[in-house]
Amino acid sequence: MDYCTIEDIDTHISTPTLIQLTNDDGEETVDREVATEAIVYSSAIIDGYLRGRYTLPLDTHFPLLRILAIDLSVYRLYARRMADEMPEVIESAYKNAIATLRDIQKGIISLQAENDLLESSSFNPDEYRTNKTLLDKLFGKQKLSEY
Repeated sequence: MDYCTIEDIDTHISTPTLIQLTNDDGEETVDREVATEAIVYSSAIIDGYLRGRYTLPLDTHFPLLRILAIDLSVYRLYARRMADEMPEVIESAYKNAIATLRDIQKGIISLQAENDLLESSSFNPDEYRTNKTLLDKLFGKQKLSEY
């Protein structure tokens, strides 16, 4: 399963940069084969970390995995051209992606599907809870009436 697309990568980095990173012939087009290889690389790494914790292939779309796949794919594309002079931002994003995958593998971070995110973001006043009691109030009715 591929967790991102060439279009996702193109959205993340500029088209001229993507052309420069993928095309070896000097043409002004994205080499889709090279970009696809980077996506396969990122998907293989993600699957390697998820194996054992989740049943693969995943049948649900997880936004976090898409973001991680983009970062890993971009790193792979930059590594083709600038292995010795990797931009700090790209290397940092790669390291953060790997750290996040380790946290997912350990169960520190759990994956949420797009539908779960939409459902959990809606506020329900009946489910609102607080850890405060009437005794915890600093300014009760009595104190406030003094002012």
